[in-house]
Amino acid sequence: MAQIFLVEDEERVSAVTKKALEENHHIVDIVTDGAQAVKKFPIKQYDLVILDIMLPYLTGIEVCRHIRQKNKTVPILMLTALNSVDDKVKGLNIGADDYLVKPFHLKELQARVEALLRRNTSDHIPVITQGKISLNTANNTVEREGRKIILTTKECALLELLMHNNDKILTRQTIAEKVWGISFDTGTNVVDVYVNYLRNKIEKGFTDKYIHTVIGKGYIFKTEQD
Repeated sequence: MAQIFLVEDEERVSAVTKKALEENHHIVDIVTDGAQAVKKFPIKQYDLVILDIMLPYLTGIEVCRHIRQKNKTVPILMLTALNSVDDKVKGLNIGADDYLVKPFHLKELQARVEALLRRNTSDHIPVITQGKISLNTANNTVEREGRKIILTTKECALLELLMHNNDKILTRQTIAEKVWGISFDTGTNVVDVYVNYLRNKIEKGFTDKYIHTVIGKGYIFKTEQD
């Protein structure tokens, strides 16, 4: 499960791309122009960027250059309708990792995305840090204020989802689909049970609380304390 930043101004392309990526259990944020991309990118921690070269306000090349100034390692896959060697070379020279020419087959998109994610994972320790919590997804452990906490696989997947969506409300349905790969059954409390497991492990005995219940909606992970 990866957090993917999709920058695409064609609504049809962004919709089918998002659906294809979500089929592989990834989380996709979409913006539709270069200015939005430059503004939003530093706010969240992304595992991959998919970037159209022809965008309003700022071009994909300009956005790619900006991203590389902020983050030297996040994989960038550029989309283009221009099958020009010069355009590809320009993008690769400023930091893009791969190119895909429109129109593309969704299976090829999925394959390239997975290849870039594997390459990035092999090169870097998969640690996510929010507030005073650091989650290592390779060994299912949390470091908090000098303590090491061991999680189960599902607890780790749940915490990863919450941390990747810092300050964003996640419904029980979304959590069930992303963590367990199932449609949410209103008759089960599996999500609530696992949230309680997590709270007992990563919050019990600590002052700051990160996982909050939003009545009637779901859960939210917040690093800013009220």
